[in-house]
Amino acid sequence: MYAKGQGVPQDYKQAVKWYTEAAEQGNASVQYNLGVMYYNGQGVPQDYKQAVKWYIKAAEQGKASAQYSLALMYDNGQGVPQDYKQAVKWYIKAAEQGDASAQVNLGLMYGTGQGVPQDNVYAHMWLNLAAADGNENASTGRDIAAKSMTTADISKAQSLARECLKKNYKGC
Repeated sequence: MYAKGQGVPQDYKQAVKWYTEAAEQGNASVQYNLGVMYYNGQGVPQDYKQAVKWYIKAAEQGKASAQYSLALMYDNGQGVPQDYKQAVKWYIKAAEQGDASAQVNLGLMYGTGQGVPQDNVYAHMWLNLAAADGNENASTGRDIAAKSMTTADISKAQSLARECLKKNYKGC
């Protein structure tokens, strides 16, 4: 309520107070929101380490948005040492829940070989899945990856994407 000013004047400090109480009780959505408050410096001084702390708590409970945000923190080295393998781990968890932004970034990681062996087939697959969800950046990335792929590689990537959809993104 306080974070968005719904029914009360917007007050980030009050939002942080109430979020902290609920987050300490294990509410994953609130833990994520508290992480966002620390990330943005809303109601508290900006503190990436605190943001990571709360993202981890929510991500470990399966909150896709927290998993994606945590992956970004590892990808960019914010609040934690830069670690592409950890970034990939968390991108995968969010991507397997259908998070198109995580799918894009995972595709880019495969395309550049950051945190995973470079693999244009998997890059194309993840970018294609995100593009199917309407992510415009994914379409551009997929088309760039396709330029360095054979027709057989593109067919394989498209087949993997279809299989992945059938499995609801799990184990792709």
